[in-house]
Parts: sequence; structure tokens; C-alpha cells
Amino acid sequence: MSVSSSHLSLKDGKKTSRSRVVRDKLDYPVIDTDLHTIEFAPILEDYIAKYGGAKSVDEFRDAINRGFGYLSNEWYELTPEQRAAQRSVRPPWWALPTKNTLDLATVSLPSLLHERLGESGTDYAVLFPNVSTFATHVGKEDLRRVLIRAVNAYHADVYRPYADRLTPVAAIPLHTPQEGVEELEFAVRELGLKVALIPGNLRRPIRSVAEKYPSRHHPDVARHANWLDTFGVDSEHNYDPFWAKAVELRTVLTTHSAGMGWTSRSSVSSYMYNHIGHFASASEALAKSLFFSGVTRRFPDLRVGFLEGGAAWGATLFADLVGHWEKRNGRAVQNYNPDLIDAKLLYALYQQYGGEEVAARLGDINAVLGGALGVSNNSRRQPQDAGALDDFAAAGIERIEDIRDRYVPNFYFGSEADDPTIAYAFNTKVNPLGVQLNAFWASDSGHWDVPDLTEVLADTWSLVERGALTEANFRDLVFTHPYNFFAGKNPGFFAGTAVEQKLRKSKAA
Repeated sequence: MSVSSSHLSLKDGKKTSRSRVVRDKLDYPVIDTDLHTIEFAPILEDYIAKYGGAKSVDEFRDAINRGFGYLSNEWYELTPEQRAAQRSVRPPWWALPTKNTLDLATVSLPSLLHERLGESGTDYAVLFPNVSTFATHVGKEDLRRVLIRAVNAYHADVYRPYADRLTPVAAIPLHTPQEGVEELEFAVRELGLKVALIPGNLRRPIRSVAEKYPSRHHPDVARHANWLDTFGVDSEHNYDPFWAKAVELRTVLTTHSAGMGWTSRSSVSSYMYNHIGHFASASEALAKSLFFSGVTRRFPDLRVGFLEGGAAWGATLFADLVGHWEKRNGRAVQNYNPDLIDAKLLYALYQQYGGEEVAARLGDINAVLGGALGVSNNSRRQPQDAGALDDFAAAGIERIEDIRDRYVPNFYFGSEADDPTIAYAFNTKVNPLGVQLNAFWASDSGHWDVPDLTEVLADTWSLVERGALTEANFRDLVFTHPYNFFAGKNPGFFAGTAVEQKLRKSKAA
């Protein structure tokens, strides 16, 4: 096979990539937290058949071809008029690097990826196989359970010989907490996988609608009459057993779920309209849910990594939590309690400043508190549960520092190589309490975002050259934060890997 010299590895003695040049100047390893791989279908299907038989293979093929949820491929079977009438969401298309065939093969073949990883400037990579991201959202339980076991066993086996530089995530479904616990136990204890991939959300049927319009008779109604379960706020399940199991197994959780198809990201014609911001939106929903439901309070050792959404949303959410708590905490919210209106003062001010027309129609003091403020100001007619006035109660927030302590250590934000907004995570002059968020490097190699995987580290280093990041920020991004995420609660995570080897060499030097 012949390839262009720009893509030949050092092993061929031809050309050194810009990213390798950057990495070779560093005295610390580079860890990529998000590299996408492609399964070799014939062997994967052997694993599916092993766990579920030939019928499961046929069901898997059908499910892949159909897509799922709002990313259904039925869009292609509809006319433009039908798409508009049904509000069928434009699904992703042309998602892989194909013109760069070497990269396409690289993310398909473990041995080639292992050989070429250094060209991307990376010492170690966490892999997100494409079918794994799909498997956690399969609605049919028996197929989902078979597919989860199959993809996890397949990836554990094919990447085991390359464990010094590569580790695949384990797909973990969360349709019920017990299902999540069982699959996490199997993946970690039986297969030896070290990183879990959970869905960021699941669509559940709205019970009252489903009872009136059963999905088997009204599939179109079922498609739209659903709500979003983010495993914390308002969930019908208690997921604490799953969070506890993740902490017990010292397994970090990652999420890579889509927000396409949500309200403003549901164009029938534009993939880009639907795509921009959707990972951030899905990640924010899960982070808010875990925070407000008190998961990070009850499980301070839980670590969750949000991939592909960048860090800007994480900085905005942290600032919003602080700002909203200052105005709406259990004490401050009393500033808006309509029972605390000084009726005499309000009446006197209406009399003094309302003018003749207002005075003529003012009525008595009770009229001011009733109709004078207008129908739109109807808060006095909305009784509130005194025990539910503090939306921050479950999170246990008594001071701003509590927000920091239940947000910053628990959440890590995956930012793509060319994302300039990563600078927000490091802006201690803007972030409340002067904090630095835990942003880590997530190249997204293997998807269309990266047309050439040999450029990713060089792209990120250009942010240092432009002054958007300092060299210390860069080190935190590509090494310190990902190292702490994976090894902070599991010190043996990098044992026997290229990361451990490089750290030993650096220490000796």
C-alpha cells in the first residue's frame, strides 16, 4: 500500500507530524479522552450472536439502519412535504473521515491506531467506539442487553493487546438503576474495562398520554409524547445504587449523548442547525440534574466527564448556579414573597404618584393587592409549599463555596482540539471564586470534526501561540486534568501504560 508522505509515520522514516513535534518538546504525557473508533462488523456480529443468537444479529442490523429516537433514518424515506408535515428531524450524515482513507482505516484497525497514535501527539487515548454510543439508547430491552454485553466484550478483547496506549469505554445502559449496576459489574470485574460510558438522558413515555394512547396503536403519538429523564431531578427511579457502584468500583463515568431533536435543534432540513451546541445542551441537562438532585453532595467521589460539548457551557453553568443561588436561595427567595408586601406603603404610593386617573379607579387598600397590580401579577393566587421554596436544598447549598465543592471536583469537560472557548475554563478572573474548571483534551479524532488526526495536538498548541492559553493551561488540559480524572480515585489506572513509562522517565531526568 502506498500513502502520501504527509501521512507516513516515523516508523517509515519519512515525515514527522506537527503534533508529534509539539509532544516531543513536552516533559509530560498527553492523554486524549475522546477518540472514536469503528468496529469490524463481521467479528462484532459474531459476539452479538454469541450473546443473543442469529436473531439478535438481524435485530441489530435493523436497529442500526433505522437509527433511534429523533435521529431516525426514516427521514430518508420521506418526501420533503412529509418531512415538514411530520417535523421529521434531519439526522447526521457523512460523519466519518473518508477522503483521508488512512485515518478511516486507522480508527478501524487497533494495530494501526496503536502504531499511529504518536502522530496525533498522543501518548494514551480513551476510545469511544461508535456502536457503543448507540447501544445505550436501544429501547428494546432484550436486544439492548445482548448488544451491551457483545460490544463491551468485543472491545475488551480486540484492544487488550494494545492496553499500553489504548483503552475502550464500556457502554453502560441506565434504563433502570439495576441494569446499570449489573452491566457495570460485568464490564469492570469480568472484562477488565476501566471507563464507563453512560447515556446523558433517556426519553420516557408520558404516562397519562401513554395510557390513553398506547404506543402499539398510536406510534406517532408515542414518538412525541415523552419526557427527558436525566437520572436525577424528577426521575422516576432512584439511581443512587448505580452512583454508589461506580464509586465502589473506582470507575469514572463519561457521557456522549446527543441533544439533536430537542426543541430548537429539530430542523427538518439542516444537520448543522441541529448539531451546533447539541452536545453542550445534553451535557448541561445531566450536570444540572446531578447537581440539583444532590448526587454530587451524596457522592463526592463521583467523577463525570462530559465529552464533545466543550467547556464554555460548564463555565456558564457554574456562574449561573452561583448567580441564581444568590438571588433564589432559601433565605433570599423571601424577597419575592407576596405575603411580605407592605400594603399600606404600596397604597400610599399609588395615591401619591398615580395621578387622577389611577386615584379615581384605585378603590380601597385590598383592591391594590388584588386587581390593581394586574392579572399578570398573579403570584398571590399561587400558593407555594413552604418546604419546596429552596431549589438548592437537595444539593445542600448554604454558601457559594458549597456550589464550588459540589460542582468543580465532580465534573470534567471534554474540549475538542480546535475549540478556542476552552479558555473560559481557565479564566480565573471571570469564574466565580476564581476557580479553574477541569477541562480536558478530547480530540474527537475519527469523526468529521477531525479531517486529519495528525494535526490535533498542533491545533491545540496554536491556542498557546495565540495567547488564549498559557503553557500551564495547556499542560492541565492535555495531562493534569485527564490524569486526575482517570487516576485520581483509581491510582492504578495507568499502571503498565505509556503514561506511567513517560512519567518515570521524566522523574528520572
